[in-house]
Amino acid sequence: MVKKRKSSGRAKGSKGRSELVECSQCGQRVPRDKAKKVTRFLSFVEPTLAKELRKAGTFLPRTKITKYYCVSCAVHAKISKVRAKEERKMA
Repeated sequence: MVKKRKSSGRAKGSKGRSELVECSQCGQRVPRDKAKKVTRFLSFVEPTLAKELRKAGTFLPRTKITKYYCVSCAVHAKISKVRAKEERKMA
């Protein structure tokens, strides 16, 4: 059988089994090292108001939101792109 990727699509190395996380979009359970991780910061203040408050020297708290996506949802949401055959084997 032909091997498509050098890493088999994972960042596991020789760790053994890795824990499962749930895809934020479809709910599929995916190994943590295979899932695509997206971290975004969410501010509770409107951008125009936040700019004025920052000028005044106010501290604005932000929350960190981490989402995990399975490979098919990440490609569908354009988080990761389909690469050429030779590029896939490189990384």
